[in-house]
Amino acid sequence: MKKLIVRLLILFSLLTCGCADTTKYSTGVYMLMDTSGTYTNQLAQAQTIIRYLLGTLQSGDSLAVARIDSGSFSEKDIIAKMTFDQRPSVANRQKLHFKETVEKFVEKAKSSSHTDITGGVLQAVEYLDETKAGKKNILIFSDLEEDLAKGHIRDLSKIDLNLTDYHVVALNVTKLGSDQIDPKKYYDRLASWEKTVTDRGGSWKKINDLKRLDSLLTM
Repeated sequence: MKKLIVRLLILFSLLTCGCADTTKYSTGVYMLMDTSGTYTNQLAQAQTIIRYLLGTLQSGDSLAVARIDSGSFSEKDIIAKMTFDQRPSVANRQKLHFKETVEKFVEKAKSSSHTDITGGVLQAVEYLDETKAGKKNILIFSDLEEDLAKGHIRDLSKIDLNLTDYHVVALNVTKLGSDQIDPKKYYDRLASWEKTVTDRGGSWKKINDLKRLDSLLTM
């Protein structure tokens, strides 16, 4: 009888461990790539970041890469997305496929006429919330100059956007011609986006030196 009880306790313990929610320990990353104007010329640098992410993220982590175009609040702008398998061999194959998918996109990428960064961020939050990852990262590879198509409304004051536990990083924020004339425009743009994120509970960082990616994510 004692042996039966011991076996039942062991079985219960195994079942309990097997059902434990491990997503709270995982990392989720959503990277937005600006495809407006001449910024498509910068996409080769974005690939460097994606290769870093694929080498850093582990089994159980999630990664999505999406373009910023004229209307980015849409799943159709997601180029590739994946939650990496717990089996390392399968995860490695997934990462290879992910890399190849992004490379094919970059080869044929066309410039968009407008830049809906806010819509992209909203889509990023929707995706990362669904992954239930414990650590959520939004990477914005852009000059951060938003240019909405006529009729598009992105009034965040009317949207309950909660960025608590979100880590938002602006990458490769290039200076525009108007910034050369008046540098204040560049710093105002950065300050505006930082305020948008921090006022909603998120953390903010800017990285222009892509050789310093070691501090890119919250892991």
